[in-house]
Amino acid sequence: MKTVVADKLTKKFGDFTAVDGVSFAVERGEIYGFLGANGAGKSTTIRMLCGLLEPTSGDAQLAGFSVTLNPDKVKKRLGYMSQRFSLYGSLTVAENLTFFAGVYGLGDRQIEARTAAVLQQVGLAGERNRVVSVLPGGVKQRVALAGAIIHEPEIVFLDEPTAGVDPLLRRRFWDIIDGLSKAGTTVFVTTHYMDEVEHCHRIALMDKGRIIKEGSVASLKSSTFPNPLLAIETDDIVRAYEVVSARQNEIGEIAMHGATLHVSPFIAAHLAEQVIDALLREHRIAHGPASLVPPSMEDVFVKLVEGSI
Repeated sequence: MKTVVADKLTKKFGDFTAVDGVSFAVERGEIYGFLGANGAGKSTTIRMLCGLLEPTSGDAQLAGFSVTLNPDKVKKRLGYMSQRFSLYGSLTVAENLTFFAGVYGLGDRQIEARTAAVLQQVGLAGERNRVVSVLPGGVKQRVALAGAIIHEPEIVFLDEPTAGVDPLLRRRFWDIIDGLSKAGTTVFVTTHYMDEVEHCHRIALMDKGRIIKEGSVASLKSSTFPNPLLAIETDDIVRAYEVVSARQNEIGEIAMHGATLHVSPFIAAHLAEQVIDALLREHRIAHGPASLVPPSMEDVFVKLVEGSI
């Protein structure tokens, strides 16, 4: 069952087209990831889907209701956590959740029951009486998520939910997202962390307001890089990249991946390895032996979205 369907969704600001005819469909319980560089149109798309921004043209249906014709019915069926979460710092965790629940029309008994349940769900059962302003950033993120799901929405939109959160808390956050998905909630998420993308069932890559590629993590990797990549670790990655990329027309596509060069060779892998080894030795750049590695989502993102390899 499709819970989110976008049909040629478009948003223009004057002469600038922020979202350009975007179409896609998301199944119930699916974790659907939106990737793209800053300004690609991800947040604008989410704001239109949530009824916070009116499309210039096109439409979308959420839980069977049109965002242009029935925005109020749409809003009751979704939860939204923005990049800048809207918490009231002078209120306690429980008071913030009471406010959000009231906005969604929950009664007093429902609010009490859902507050206890959702705080348990996000791992904050012991924090209900703490004032939000004194909480660490990662805890505030979870309170914001609790506010977005307190009314048990069918669809949850999470816009950069783990920005600025340490790796341990990011893992905890994704455990919560996985739990929502398994319970049947559709989760629509944007992120800049490529390791987080692996949690998504499907991904759409946006560039300049358009979806340029869509599919599962495995399918995006295999279609973008049919063969394994050569990986060469070096102690001077910037200089190594400059040296090797000068010959990329004969070697293959080159990208920096941390302290490692990733090469998608045009020629046989062992021949590409020999050429690269000779180049690095010639320029006295220390490096380890080459190895074949599967492509990462960072490799896919760089090639398809940034276009720099």
